[in-house]
Amino acid sequence: MVRVGLQISATLENIQTLKTHEDYPYFFKLTCSNCGESSNKWHDITESERVQQDTRNADGFNFYMKCKMCGRENSMDVVEKTNVPYTADDSGKYKTIVVFDCRGVEPVEFSPRSGWKVECAENGQKFEDVDLSEDDWVEYDQKNKNSVGVYEFASKFIKLKK
Repeated sequence: MVRVGLQISATLENIQTLKTHEDYPYFFKLTCSNCGESSNKWHDITESERVQQDTRNADGFNFYMKCKMCGRENSMDVVEKTNVPYTADDSGKYKTIVVFDCRGVEPVEFSPRSGWKVECAENGQKFEDVDLSEDDWVEYDQKNKNSVGVYEFASKFIKLKK
């Protein structure tokens, strides 16, 4: 079992926090750790959802798949209480926002898509279901009468020690 952290970096304009939630679907492209086969399709992993595919784990997994190449059974779970917001203080730097327990499979590419939550600076507006699929997002904060935005969104994965 390998723990992998999803790190993001972005430039935040007049935004206090950028975050996901337990119903947020993380979309990944994955590689089998056994044979090295990489998937071309996107797979979604949601913390609040469990799948019962494997008799070895009665609780199920957040994600389960069988490798098409080697037939190995692989799974991933979101590690509870590792989901943290990306804040104005983090702007421009990489920060781990969530950790995954990976068994036989590892994420190699992340697609942010929609479902992010944004809280503007200085008790400004809150935006739900923000779409970062274009790596940039711009809106107008009516309360503070200024533009807000997420720019230069980037992500990477790091292997963590247990």
